[in-house]
Amino acid sequence: MSENLPAQTHFELQPLLNNDLIDLQPLQESDFEKLYIVASDPLIWEQHPNKDRYKREVFEIYFKGAIESGGAFLIYDAKNMKPIGSTRFYEWNKAKRTLAIGYTFLSREYWGTTHNRALKTLMLDHALKFADKVIFHIGANNIRSQKAITKLGAKKTGEIEMAYYGEEKKLDFVYEIEKENWLSRSITEVSK
Repeated sequence: MSENLPAQTHFELQPLLNNDLIDLQPLQESDFEKLYIVASDPLIWEQHPNKDRYKREVFEIYFKGAIESGGAFLIYDAKNMKPIGSTRFYEWNKAKRTLAIGYTFLSREYWGTTHNRALKTLMLDHALKFADKVIFHIGANNIRSQKAITKLGAKKTGEIEMAYYGEEKKLDFVYEIEKENWLSRSITEVSK
């Protein structure tokens, strides 16, 4: 086990996580309206397998799945506590020590900033206290997300037909980050 991320015995799907840029709060049913304000931008979903998720009735299905997952978060800008998106942990497999991170979207004003890296760093640091591998399912046409996850050191390992909650199956690419690679990357970045 690494000294940086000691082994933990119980994985918490919705911990309070924060850093200088991001504050993650467990998603609550009462968060629907403030999250839908962010999600109602059609350009957020233009590369996503479900391009009409900006529509209220479609987003309601996404939101219901997020609540039922028990691992979803509302993402806030830590500087002003403005809601800026959502993400979640899912598919925790204690026996295989794997976990997925996904269903992530951010307000367009945060695209191209360091907020996505800060978000994923928070989540990966937490997840890799428990898991040996983190998995990301990214839509086959979602080039923006594929590039972003590759910059974090994820490797494409396959393709899968995946059904999102209440939606038809769509082609996703599978990316993975292994604990050992994440820790060695973090050490390299810290030493720069």
